[in-house]
Amino acid sequence: MIVGVLKEQAPETRVSLVPEVVQALRKMNITVWMEPGAGAQSFYTDAAYTDAGADLKDAAGIIEGADILLSVHPENLDEIRRENLVVMGVFQPLFNGAQMRDWANRKWTVFSLDTIPRTTRAQSMDVLSSQANIAGYKAVLLAAYQYGRYMPMLMTAAGSIPPAKVMILGAGVAGLQAIATARRLGAVVEVFDTRPAVKEEVASLGAKFIEVEGAADASGAGGYAVEQSEAFQQKQKEKIHEHIRRNDIIITTAQIPGRKAPVLITREMIEDMRAGSVIVDLASATGGNTDLTKDRETVQHKGVSIIGNSALSAQMPADASRLYAKNVLNFMKLLIDANGGLVLNFDDDLVKGTCITHNGQITNERVAATIASS
Repeated sequence: MIVGVLKEQAPETRVSLVPEVVQALRKMNITVWMEPGAGAQSFYTDAAYTDAGADLKDAAGIIEGADILLSVHPENLDEIRRENLVVMGVFQPLFNGAQMRDWANRKWTVFSLDTIPRTTRAQSMDVLSSQANIAGYKAVLLAAYQYGRYMPMLMTAAGSIPPAKVMILGAGVAGLQAIATARRLGAVVEVFDTRPAVKEEVASLGAKFIEVEGAADASGAGGYAVEQSEAFQQKQKEKIHEHIRRNDIIITTAQIPGRKAPVLITREMIEDMRAGSVIVDLASATGGNTDLTKDRETVQHKGVSIIGNSALSAQMPADASRLYAKNVLNFMKLLIDANGGLVLNFDDDLVKGTCITHNGQITNERVAATIASS
């Protein structure tokens, strides 16, 4: 079997496979074709890939001859007209229903790794978690760079400097890493999340948990957030407004699969923040958690910086690619037999849950329902 990797389109800097994962695939009797320069933005050279056992092929040759195409994003694949292809990447199928339907018409078998069930068994394949961990870390560094004051408390001969106050909305993987990073930099941190179950994790990292009663139960959502009632959302906004006035840096991470990101911070709240404060919105690609967020832009509003960036993991492309490639490798082990052949076992809940299209049909129930209702 041949696995092909195309060069990602700018501004994406990550790559689907790194040399050490190429070596692992070769040991599984898999042939790997890389487009020249595919790893350059992640600091992996063509020579490193060939040393690991990959073959360099041009894009046309890879598209024509590969059995599986790997991609971080769908843009690389949309112009490919070949039928009966297996593709794997992070395709956000709940937002890209028309594209998924088009790919189904091409008789593609599509695996979107961002839909993998969030179970214990799937942890080593969870691309959302591996990339969110990096994003949470980078968000705090970005905020610290933008923030015009010290993060830690300092006592000097000229006087004392109080520590920065950081508020993190959402204690998922990105939020927890943001807590840890902000605490390491010496900030005072408080955290809001709709799930009371994360309170202990938040406290273990040295942050204060802000609780709002009446949240919808998310225990049956497979590790993903759920939409809240209007009454709860109103109480939530009031509580956030109460706390946001006394915080200097806000990191927002709240997203709901297949839906626009919830607006947690209104213009009025931003105007109550002191000049020089910073908001980093990791949900900007799906609308953002503030009224003023613009994806891939920094907005200045009455002295407050609102940074919209939901692709911060791509700013650490070497490590982000390494983790992503390991996720891909662990998932591919479910699809490959001892001879390096492709086996599609749809009795496996991870294979079934991650497969979006097969045999000309939308096979993922949530994606099919979303398309039907649109």
